Amino acid sequence: MPYPPRDGGGHVAVAAVYRFPRSIKNAAAKDGRDLFVRTGGAMTVSAGSQRQLERGARARRHNHALVALGRRVWHEDCTFETAVAEICEVAAETLGVDRVNVWRVDTAIHRLHCVHAYVRSSGAHNPPGFDESLPLDSEYGIQLDEVRVIDIVDVANDATVSASQEALGAYLRRHDIHSLLDAPIRAEGMLMGVVCHEHVGSARMWSPEDHAFAGSIGDYVAVAYEITRRREIESRLRFLERHDPQTNLPNRDHLLEVAHTALRPLHDNDAGLVVIHLQIDPPAGNETLDVEGFHRFLVDCAEHLRELTVDNAALARVREDAFAIIPHRHLREVEALELAERCIDLVQTDAAAPTGYPATVTAGIAFSRDLAAPSADALLRNAENASLRARAHGLGRCKVFNAVRHRDLLARMRTEQALRDAFADGQLMLYYMPEVDLRDGHWRSAEALLRWRKDDGSLVAAGEFIEAAESSGLIVRLGRWVLLEACNAAMRWPARNGIAPMLRVNVSARQFEEAGLAADVDAALAESALPPERLCLELTETMLLRDADAAARTLARVRALGVRVALDDFGTGFCSLGYLKHLPIDTIKIDRGFTAGLPQDRADLAIVKALVGLANDLGIDVVGEGVETEAQAACLRGCGIHAVQGYLYSPAIDNEALIVGFGANA
Repeated sequence: MPYPPRDGGGHVAVAAVYRFPRSIKNAAAKDGRDLFVRTGGAMTVSAGSQRQLERGARARRHNHALVALGRRVWHEDCTFETAVAEICEVAAETLGVDRVNVWRVDTAIHRLHCVHAYVRSSGAHNPPGFDESLPLDSEYGIQLDEVRVIDIVDVANDATVSASQEALGAYLRRHDIHSLLDAPIRAEGMLMGVVCHEHVGSARMWSPEDHAFAGSIGDYVAVAYEITRRREIESRLRFLERHDPQTNLPNRDHLLEVAHTALRPLHDNDAGLVVIHLQIDPPAGNETLDVEGFHRFLVDCAEHLRELTVDNAALARVREDAFAIIPHRHLREVEALELAERCIDLVQTDAAAPTGYPATVTAGIAFSRDLAAPSADALLRNAENASLRARAHGLGRCKVFNAVRHRDLLARMRTEQALRDAFADGQLMLYYMPEVDLRDGHWRSAEALLRWRKDDGSLVAAGEFIEAAESSGLIVRLGRWVLLEACNAAMRWPARNGIAPMLRVNVSARQFEEAGLAADVDAALAESALPPERLCLELTETMLLRDADAAARTLARVRALGVRVALDDFGTGFCSLGYLKHLPIDTIKIDRGFTAGLPQDRADLAIVKALVGLANDLGIDVVGEGVETEAQAACLRGCGIHAVQGYLYSPAIDNEALIVGFGANA
């Protein structure tokens, strides 16, 4: 009986399946001899036919056993150990042997290791001492790598084992093994092991059907190995989908599942589920960063954090340089802070160790109580945002997520994006607040004010979006646009007695700190052809306080262009009056907060008089802001202030209205 065919890689293509003749007569004709003999009118079967019938029956039993075995072991719930145990039992029962063992080949050291043993007489699997080891460097080992089965009728007289090393002979004698029918286990052309069918007590002849069955049993074990290997690969892939390969910690996806499962409604003063985000950073400005050293340090940190949290929290590596912790129970804020501080101390201790790395760590804490709706992702992001705030305020610090602050931040981010879109779509425009001379009522200058006209036609004052423009950096581009737009508009203002009104343009702190401010002003003047003496830049006191020396240099460059400088909202900041002596300031604008109390508020009146006196002594012009009543205007006139602006004269209006309404009085 030929063995089942194998493909080029050594795989068993099909287990032995026997097809029998449709009739005894056909089989007889095929063999070339008669199977039937007539005797006294009766028909008897010859000895040869009887043997053929017995072989056919044996083959059918073997096939049935293999089919039934396949049904029992090839399903998802069957493990490798269970499958091998079932295979050994069926093999022992079908072949009628007392022992069936599965051995694994260790090619590195040329040995066989028993991984499963079955004794049919006792029904025992893996009896004591079953895990034996035998050398493989023998004739037996050579044949294992070459044949489909090894058929040994009498181990005492067969050269395959009788000449082998003493260890194999001792094993055969110890278990009273007289005959062997062994099937190599191969997968992908490689020898993996052997299934040994061991007959004890006496020698035994093995039939071709036994050979085919034993070979199929070897294939079954090979399939069990392959299924197990693939399951292990799939399990590893599933593990890697939810774990970090360097530290074997759960990853962000895994921690999200943990958080989602743990989120539940809160009661009373329960702060809810807490997440601690640990951000670990290499030294800032380190151009020779030891990447491998940093990663080794993170692995060490992961192990120590695992030891710290193993019994009371879930730990995950949520980013390459960050870990997150979710305690198993809800913590009060002070408890969460204590845990975060312990984690920070641990990482800093590792960093300071001789084998450590000079990294820094910050922590952020977030509670589920601050979520608008249950969201594991939002909770983890809140903790990360808090750690970023901690890093911005100083290394080695810990911050708790503030829901109100975060909502304000989100609102500002939405405003920033809407403002960018509005700028691109041409929704930004300039209005002008005229400044009037109290002595003759004529218009003498106007302040350019930025406005945002929304899709519904409503106007938004700059005060509602200027902070978003500042924080996003858009204010620099806006500032250049405002300068050029206002200079072009001012070129249309009518002159009086040969003198046209002055244009006042506010400069933001971000613009003032830009090295190119003077160049931007020069470019706007050149493109619009506005004379520089008609332009006045308005600054605030806080801009000058940030760096007085740098402010003086910037003002000097601007004044060198012939442009004037005014100090806006004067009196509300903390500017030293001494700065007025050293900085090139042409005008101070008294804040509306002092104007509002006039003339009744004696303190406001005293402050205004003092500022006017100081300005007069220094040769600086004074403008009163926020004038809304005739009494305020009269009081300012009495204090010696001649230039004012406010709703008493006009609100902020567009350029056309300014020219029409005030042009006649120019």
